[in-house]
Amino acid sequence: MWRRRKFGNKSQAGLEDLRAQRRERETTLRKARREQQLISKRLLRDLTDDEETLEENVQLPLSEQQVLQLVKDVHHGSADKIKSLITLRQSLRNKDVQLMFLRAEGSMRILIGLFTCQFANIQMEALRCLHELSNSSDPAVCKACLPATSYLLTYLSVSSSEFTELCLYTLGNLIVESEAARNQLLLQGIIPAFALCIQSPHMTVLEATGYALSQLLQAKEAPEKIVPVVLQSGLIQDILRLLFCSLEEGFGMMVEFAWCLHYIVSSQVNNILLISQGVLSKLMDLLIKFADVVTRTSIPGIELLICPIVRCLGNVLVEVDSLGNKIQIQDGRLLVALFVLMQQFQKEHAFMVKECLWTLNNLTADDPVVCSAVLHLHLMPVLLQLFSHSKDVIVLVITVLCNIADFGPAYCQRLQEKDILSSVTRLLGSEDVLVTIRCLDLLNIFFRYCPEAERDILVHCVLQVPEIHKDHPEVQQRLETIQHYCKPKIEDGNGGLLP
Repeated sequence: MWRRRKFGNKSQAGLEDLRAQRRERETTLRKARREQQLISKRLLRDLTDDEETLEENVQLPLSEQQVLQLVKDVHHGSADKIKSLITLRQSLRNKDVQLMFLRAEGSMRILIGLFTCQFANIQMEALRCLHELSNSSDPAVCKACLPATSYLLTYLSVSSSEFTELCLYTLGNLIVESEAARNQLLLQGIIPAFALCIQSPHMTVLEATGYALSQLLQAKEAPEKIVPVVLQSGLIQDILRLLFCSLEEGFGMMVEFAWCLHYIVSSQVNNILLISQGVLSKLMDLLIKFADVVTRTSIPGIELLICPIVRCLGNVLVEVDSLGNKIQIQDGRLLVALFVLMQQFQKEHAFMVKECLWTLNNLTADDPVVCSAVLHLHLMPVLLQLFSHSKDVIVLVITVLCNIADFGPAYCQRLQEKDILSSVTRLLGSEDVLVTIRCLDLLNIFFRYCPEAERDILVHCVLQVPEIHKDHPEVQQRLETIQHYCKPKIEDGNGGLLP
């Protein structure tokens, strides 16, 4: 990842190109997160072309002898120690040079010594060398950096935002290496250190804090060892506060903390506690806010911020019943917001439709008030439009319709008035057996509550089921149930019973 200096000789056009490259890289990273939890490393480098600082006769990568000489130069105080550190840092981008550096006697001790010296410019260059090493894909290289972690944590409290930011990204890279490394950082107090950093007025520091925290929260041992500590630290309220920042000023930071909240909620460590702390109402307010934003302006990548918020809400809703607080979510604005988001994203970001439908499914399950709102707020046409999407979307739409119909005759009647039956029967010819099964589920609910439903629709729906599905056990069971609700039995053209 690149950051912009406030000084340098680059043209404005060059800076814009590099900013665009950074946005593309971060967008790729965050897109991957929408499908799975993603642990990754980031490299923070200046946008200015620091290769200009290399002497013309220095060739990269360096030989082992040159690396040994650099170690001697930075240790014993060469004429220009900063230039030697810069050369070393640039050379450490090469994996072979990293290994040569580690083989040099006392190299890491020397580097950590420079990192902890009293000269700020030398400290910064030594930290940049550590950062390059932390980005290595070789576990041995990163393991060699672990003795620096206590100093990295200590220096998070310094006044330089640039220095703090680089410390955080270096820690974020080291977090992913091993459970032993994470245990060491937990014992050294990384959570309290994050709690301090999250109070920073600098957006770059806040974004780096969110990145490092998200790395920690994705660890396999997070539910047992990490999330409980985070819940006790008071970080949740700070995360919620930051999610209401200005999109123009803090977009990257908000994305990082939105994913942090998602990892905490999806761990299911203590979602009831989160609800009691107001997380549910805050999530609802955020979605209502973002739905309004996307109708008024176009913000590149905003779906990557909204996605974890929708997921958080869907996960939290699973716990709402146990608290008896359904009344909290019976807000028509939230329903409208979900439908607005589906309409806005269905063409360019279809994955968001599935996210919203999954949350809508949790909203409508066992809640007649929410189901009534879907019917009375004239939201049904949007759901019907989604029948042209992927099979996964179709299955989720029909599941929501089942939730509504299952509340009885009055709800089924309203769905019939909106021509749901004819839309669903047309889907019975789908090649996907799960779509067929869900359609039959909905029709079974209809005929259970509305035995007077038109018999020709019933016959049509049975005949529509593809032959390849009729031997499927779940399809057979549902067809038999439909025939049970129909008296007399449905007969085929030759007078026999339909299978």
